[in-house]
Amino acid sequence: MNKKLSHIDDEGNARMVDVSDKPDQTRTATAHGTILLQEETRKLIRADEIKKGDVLKIAEFAGIQAAKKTSDLIPLCHPLPLNKITVTAALTSSGADVKATAKYTGKTGVEMEALTAVQVALLTIYDMCKAADKEMVIGGVKLLNKTKA
Repeated sequence: MNKKLSHIDDEGNARMVDVSDKPDQTRTATAHGTILLQEETRKLIRADEIKKGDVLKIAEFAGIQAAKKTSDLIPLCHPLPLNKITVTAALTSSGADVKATAKYTGKTGVEMEALTAVQVALLTIYDMCKAADKEMVIGGVKLLNKTKA
């Protein structure tokens, strides 16, 4: 496989990809990730007894905020005025799942925004529960799909 990296020029320097000649399209991307939590931690979240607040709702807000700031975090990422970002966090039998979908009409994809939303939402859960759970594990973060029309 000899694919050229789009963020590297012919001299090996980092560059932001020029998307000016691409057509505007409606683009969506969905990402997902999990955090493993001890049973007692899940009980505390369910009962809204984590001292920092409503863990899942705050994680959702954090994910939305992060998606809007993706280009501030990832150096060569284009700043995008997102049309929509949804983040859902839900308890499972082993922890919590986070899913994010970003939507934008423009010249470049929104997968980095969806992935960033998931990661920050999961980190927020971790931060809010770290006093109660020393064995949390974040994982399985992946892009589920992306479309353009």
